[in-house]
Amino acid sequence: MPSQRHYSPVDRLLLQADAALRTLVPNSSHASRPSPALVEPHSALDAEQTRHIAGLMRINHTGEVCAQALYQGQALTASLPHIREQMEHAAEEEVDHLVWCEQRIRELGSHTSLLNPLFYGLSFAIGASAGAISDKVSLGFVAATEDQVCKHLDDHLQQIPSSDRKSRAILEQMRIDEEEHATSALDAGGYRFPAPIKFGMSLMAKVMTSSTYRI
Repeated sequence: MPSQRHYSPVDRLLLQADAALRTLVPNSSHASRPSPALVEPHSALDAEQTRHIAGLMRINHTGEVCAQALYQGQALTASLPHIREQMEHAAEEEVDHLVWCEQRIRELGSHTSLLNPLFYGLSFAIGASAGAISDKVSLGFVAATEDQVCKHLDDHLQQIPSSDRKSRAILEQMRIDEEEHATSALDAGGYRFPAPIKFGMSLMAKVMTSSTYRI
C-alpha cells in the first residue's frame, strides 16, 4: 500500500493558491459529475424571468466560491489529518456545484459576480480562523454554514418557475449534497452552534446575497 504524501507548509500554500485561482478564474474548474441540467429540456423564459433566475444562480455560484474558500481555509489549519482530508474532500464535491452554476449562468446570458474575490478572501480567513480554534468548531461551522445554504436553496426553488427544469435540477441536487455535508460534519464531532451565532451568520449571508444578485 503506497504511503500517503506529506506536504510541507510551502506546498500547502501553493496548493491553496492554485485552488483559489481555479475557483475565481472563469471556466478553469472541472466537475467530476455531469450537470443535472444536461438531461432537462430548454424552456422558454421571458426577459424578466431570465434576469431574475440569472441573479439567483449568481448568488448560488458565489455561495460555492465561499464554500471553496471556507473549506480550503479550514484544511490549512486543521489539527487532525482525517479532518483535513474531510475538508479537502468536501471542497472537491463543491467544485461540481461551482461549475454547474457557472454553466447555467452563461446559458442565461449573464455573468458571475465581480465580488467573488472579496468573498473568497473573507471566507478563507473565517475558515482558517475556525480551523485554528479547534477541529470541533471548524466542523460545527461547516454544519451551520450548510444549514444556511439549504435555506437559501429552498427559497430559490420556490422562486424559480416550474418550467425552468434546468435550474431546478441543479439546485435540487445541490440541496441533497449540502444536507449530506452538514450531517457528515456533525457526525464527525462538529459543535452545534447556538441560535444567536446562526442568526449572525444569516445576517452576513444576506449581505452576500443582496450584493451579488446584481453585481
